[in-house]
Amino acid sequence: MNLANKLTMFRMFLTVCLIVLLLFPFYLVNIEFPKVLISTVTVDIKYFIAAGIFAVASITDALDGYIARKNNIVTNFGKMTDAIADKMLVNSTLIILTAQGFVSPVITVIIVMRDTVVDTIKMIAGSKGKVIAAIKTGKIKTTFLMLGIVLTLCYNLPFEVFGYDVANFLLVLAVIFSVVSGVEYYNQNKDIIFEEDKKESKSKK
Repeated sequence: MNLANKLTMFRMFLTVCLIVLLLFPFYLVNIEFPKVLISTVTVDIKYFIAAGIFAVASITDALDGYIARKNNIVTNFGKMTDAIADKMLVNSTLIILTAQGFVSPVITVIIVMRDTVVDTIKMIAGSKGKVIAAIKTGKIKTTFLMLGIVLTLCYNLPFEVFGYDVANFLLVLAVIFSVVSGVEYYNQNKDIIFEEDKKESKSKK
């Protein structure tokens, strides 16, 4: 369990804490988070705490990969847990925010569907002994998505005061790059996906 893997596991722990914070009915145990009026926006402090947890978890996402590559300690366990931790953090938060009315269902559905397709492509490649590296558009998508989620948890402040929906704009950009990167993953790896079909057609001939 090297430092990079410990950071990944810590991200999983933070994700569980985040999910509990956003979903647990605290009123049943007589716990109530204060609500504060900021300009014209009434905010629940619980979501600001969630934004802080999400931001820290997002930072560990960048750090664990950097540390693993820098120290040449990239492991199969690390690759697997990093992918799981990323999906746990981002997709679970998106689903919860959608259920609570903060994010459009369209955004969440497209991103989750894209992740499912890309993960399937990676699984097929992995079963054939090939590793698919992250692509630039995928990294851009992740950056926009994480920034958009943090701003959404912060009620789009301070931009909400001036009438600019930056949080939703970032999420829309994330959707666009999500689709673009998904198409790129498919185009770059379609030969791997249909490799067996080609071999079978040749053998029949």
